[in-house]
Amino acid sequence: MNHEHDLARAFDGQAARFERAPVQTDPVTLARLIRYADFPDGACVLDAGCGPGLVSRVLLDAGFRVVGVDLSRQMIERARGRCADRGDKARFLQVSVFDEALDGLAPFDAAISRYVLHHTVEPREFLARQAALVRPGGVMVASDHIRDTNSRRAAFHQAIEVSRDKTHTRNLTSGELADLFASVGLEDIGLREESFVLDFDEWFDRGTPADSKENVRRRLLAGEGGRGFNASLQPDGRIRMACVRALVRGVKPG
Repeated sequence: MNHEHDLARAFDGQAARFERAPVQTDPVTLARLIRYADFPDGACVLDAGCGPGLVSRVLLDAGFRVVGVDLSRQMIERARGRCADRGDKARFLQVSVFDEALDGLAPFDAAISRYVLHHTVEPREFLARQAALVRPGGVMVASDHIRDTNSRRAAFHQAIEVSRDKTHTRNLTSGELADLFASVGLEDIGLREESFVLDFDEWFDRGTPADSKENVRRRLLAGEGGRGFNASLQPDGRIRMACVRALVRGVKPG
């Protein structure tokens, strides 16, 4: 509960920057995510950790119905505003995915989460709850940025992440994410990886830092990067961060 409270406060403060972030708003990436999900026509989709409704909006535009949940009041208000023209095809609740209110709305035809798992204390339980809310034969998709399989490089990545964002828990490897899908009983599991780039200043400025920006910048440049988190200093003095995200899809037996 303390972690959920911290998340709600953090994302209330981040909301304005978050919904403008290039990594969140890129229309090509969003369209590719929806194509990968390949949800059944007209599906009712649970958007778990919906933020300001960026994924929900694309789902609605593709003909799906959406129930979005998020801990942050600011995020839910922005999601409602972004999707207001879709009437009763979109519903947004300021609750945890574990809230009993969702039991009355289940079963869903599908569930999706994007960039949420690295904020969860128990990612398996987060996915298991979604699986419980999805009907037999329904589809689940999760997307998150990943860490290196090397423990030393992963530890460096983790240290930088928590210095920049106090609500960060842990990145998974692509394999760990796929294994979690299997562990909650999903089948026909597929995995896809995509490269993306972050600008250090933009990334840091929308976080909830536990250390100063200058300290994190210095440590980032002095440390050893790795797959999924590799920083390079550009001629103009900016830092380019080469990252990798995983997209995982599974089907609930039925």
